[in-house]
Amino acid sequence: MSGIFKAYDVRGIYPGEVNPEIAGKIGLAFQHVLDAEDRARGNTVVVSRDMRQHSPALAAALIDGITAAGFDVLDIGLATTPMNYFAIGHTEAAGGVQVTASHNPAQYNGFKFSRHGARPVSGDHGIGVMEERIAAGDLPRAARPGTVRQGDLTAEYRRHILGFLRDPGGQPRPEHRLKVAVDAANGMVTVDRPILEALPIDLVPLYFELDGSFPHHEANPLKEENLRDLMGAVRESGADLGVAFDGDADRAGFIDERGVAVGNDLTTGLIAGELLGREPGSAVVYDLRSSRAVAEYVTEHGGVPVRERVGHSFMKATLRRRSAIFGGELAGHYYFRDHYYADCALLAMVEILNLLRRSGEPLSRLMAPLQRYHKSPEINFVVDDKAGKIRLLEETFAGAGAQIDYLDGITISYPTWWANVRPSNTEPYLRLVLEASTADELDRRRRELTELLGHPAE
Repeated sequence: MSGIFKAYDVRGIYPGEVNPEIAGKIGLAFQHVLDAEDRARGNTVVVSRDMRQHSPALAAALIDGITAAGFDVLDIGLATTPMNYFAIGHTEAAGGVQVTASHNPAQYNGFKFSRHGARPVSGDHGIGVMEERIAAGDLPRAARPGTVRQGDLTAEYRRHILGFLRDPGGQPRPEHRLKVAVDAANGMVTVDRPILEALPIDLVPLYFELDGSFPHHEANPLKEENLRDLMGAVRESGADLGVAFDGDADRAGFIDERGVAVGNDLTTGLIAGELLGREPGSAVVYDLRSSRAVAEYVTEHGGVPVRERVGHSFMKATLRRRSAIFGGELAGHYYFRDHYYADCALLAMVEILNLLRRSGEPLSRLMAPLQRYHKSPEINFVVDDKAGKIRLLEETFAGAGAQIDYLDGITISYPTWWANVRPSNTEPYLRLVLEASTADELDRRRRELTELLGHPAE
């Protein structure tokens, strides 16, 4: 059972690892996560689910467990994870659970948890607590079970999302209406199609049929092979923008008008610049895998860049602590202060549209000022002794003039290049990201670090 309890959520293969029996126990265990501050908001937990074939059964068992513990449930049915966050905040619920395995293949399912205000539940103080209480059988039932009511927040969520759309300063002429190709990957953004169609765009839809078997490709925009259909659709249709969503619509990848993928870290910088134009001086949080260009761009646009370790729980905590207007991760999560400090890929799309409409420039031209360095993708290494490899890197570079920090794994910095090596929170890997001022130096440093870390994983 312990293998399904991850750093940020619960996730495993159905039905061997994740099934209605464990879902019911998780529902009962969720009471141990909701503290007095959460309960002061009331006694309601929001539950929603994705389109996977087994999600209804898991959601039903989860709800049975939550109500058996004495909590009421607001069941909003099929919904994206960002809509789950919105529902928690908008209804001032004590917390919420989304049944989803995000971008994982069809045989997976799982749960994402939040406390009041869409605060994340993760790590030893949340998911670890549930795992321990389930293992110990510490799953008390209330003398009076809670109730279940069905809820529909579609209209409220639509108003929330469309409220981010800005007037570009004069209504664009019909011939200048933006054309946007969107790849739903048969995932949950499909339920947001009415919102997409309410935007001032001509929608070019790909794979907008809910299907948890993902018949066309994985719902993971981080993998280039999953973007090929969208790239082709952008080129063939002459679209101004392409957007690829993941399975539960909390992440997105963007394609420019040439059909070229844009780095998610650079997209963080671009959206930050748009938001800082409205609220200069605000903090912007970015994860430490991001290009140096992000912090530079934020500073140049009057913002305060804040570097944080990888993971939504760390990002969200820092966003709240700093009252940051926005944050972004290399993985394609984009966090908004005005969305309860939570991630919402659809809002990231809206802000890109705002920028395109206001500037009248193509995305490739808007991205050009951020393309200052040469950067590797995230490279995985299967390593038995992760701590030993990180010590080896420290020994190799500490005496060679590098600045070293340990915010997340180890980051080695020089004036013309930097690298971060960190243990994955979800898989048995060390992950490497590096960046350099020139392509030659990037290749040289990549070879150097690969010799120390071993062969990359297939």
